[in-house]
Amino acid sequence: MFRAIFSGVLALILVGCAQVPEERKDPRDPLQSMNRPIYDFNMDVLDTYILRPAAEGYVAITPAPVRSSIVNFTTNLAAPTDAVNSALQGKPDDMAINVARFLVNSTVGILGLFDVAKNIGLEHKDEDFGQTLGVWGVGDGAYLMIPGMGPSTARNLTGDLVDNFVLPEIALTTPQTLLVFALRAVETRAQLMSQEKLLNEALDPYTFMKDVYYQRQLYELYDGNPPVEDEPVDFDEDFLENL
Repeated sequence: MFRAIFSGVLALILVGCAQVPEERKDPRDPLQSMNRPIYDFNMDVLDTYILRPAAEGYVAITPAPVRSSIVNFTTNLAAPTDAVNSALQGKPDDMAINVARFLVNSTVGILGLFDVAKNIGLEHKDEDFGQTLGVWGVGDGAYLMIPGMGPSTARNLTGDLVDNFVLPEIALTTPQTLLVFALRAVETRAQLMSQEKLLNEALDPYTFMKDVYYQRQLYELYDGNPPVEDEPVDFDEDFLENL
């Protein structure tokens, strides 16, 4: 099965290599001839037949309070990673908040199922090693479309790999790690369902997703206050947060 999927992706890449018109080339996206077929595979195969149906079923059978607890639990697992990256970015206050959130939610919040820390004013500070590299001056690198995962960049893919080696997630067994990944993926897809009309109505959905992704990365890198050089594109804020 996996060999067949891999062969299908490879065929799509080879077919797409000569199909990027000159006017659509983007200096941020030198691998567009490979990225577009992978995007098509992600959307037309994986999302259509696996991820979206799974998200619809998940929403249908999972009460909202349970979904909220799942989000809280997976967010709490990443709190130590957030704390480490806050420290590496020179944000001691954010580091302290993330440490405090982890301690409070892991105990009073029953392993993170309840976000007690938020209720006492400790707001989540989402930081990752991709952002850390950006703060250190590392550029985005090539835009990448990852099979089964979606948009990324060379810098952020490197950051994701580094983040996966930070406790406590490394303490999870392989099945537990896969379960956490699946829960995050399905919940994220469920949150995006109300926004997918924006993507479907775009003249070029691939370019639209890429532009939204870059705007989100800039937003996160500057903690919600990116420098304004040109007139900003007015993307839906929920779409930005959940992409």
